[in-house]
Amino acid sequence: MSSTRRHFIATSLAASAATAFAQDSAPKPKRSLKKAIMFGTLSIKGTVQEKLQAAKNAGYEGVEPNGGMNNQEVLDALGATGLQAASVCCHTHWKQTLTHNDEKVREEGLQGVLTTLRDAKAYGATSILVVPGVVSAEVPYDLAWERSITQIKKAVPLAKELGVHISIENVWNNFILSPLEAVRFLDDVGDPIVGWHFDIGNVLRYGWPEQWIKILGKRINRIHVKEFDVEKMKNQGLYKGFDCDLTEGSNNWPAIMAALDNAGYTGWAISEQRGGQIFSGLQKLTASMDQIFAM
Repeated sequence: MSSTRRHFIATSLAASAATAFAQDSAPKPKRSLKKAIMFGTLSIKGTVQEKLQAAKNAGYEGVEPNGGMNNQEVLDALGATGLQAASVCCHTHWKQTLTHNDEKVREEGLQGVLTTLRDAKAYGATSILVVPGVVSAEVPYDLAWERSITQIKKAVPLAKELGVHISIENVWNNFILSPLEAVRFLDDVGDPIVGWHFDIGNVLRYGWPEQWIKILGKRINRIHVKEFDVEKMKNQGLYKGFDCDLTEGSNNWPAIMAALDNAGYTGWAISEQRGGQIFSGLQKLTASMDQIFAM
């Protein structure tokens, strides 16, 4: 064999080995999470289809529509863009609360949940976001607990019929303020079709997201990816805490991601974060989500 031929073979083998080593040592995706955006924060100008197309072009795979939207308009937009419905957010739960003192208003709230379940089925989503109620000076905590569970139980049969989960979100409603309460609430509802829609940023006002994730565990059906700055809250006012970009607030993202891994969470991660007014903001959001998911 000529020296030229031997050199060629040796060089080829070395190159193949180097390529294989590079492939083996290249960073692998740490977790299986799909990026979606909450329609309510997708405030870029345009029609529903134009908004969804902007989200698609920015790198999102899904969207969380609101309940009560025009079904055909949403379906056409999903079909045209290729986005999936990651979840559907109930459209009545803040005004027609499930805990209202007026029974008629509570019934309107229940009908909103039922409509959202049907919308989710139409869009191919398997979970809806529901705020369970509000505690106030007029609505005491114990009555809110009882009323909320009563109304949610009424929605369980339809949820099971449609195969769509009802996912309770932790929000600033003076209600269900700890993960232990969240678990007890779900246990009192008593059906696995009802789980949790965990909002990461909302917890930092009074707790740590990674602790909630550990305790809620498999009960988490969806997550909202949101940032919050505790120091801004303390120094500038409560809602100023949301005035920050992803990865620039108080969330301990490596700990949060590790907790999600330990809980076995996969699937949709839905952005509810400022930045959706312009296309470059959407691109920045998806890039930040990718950065977080690799932690």
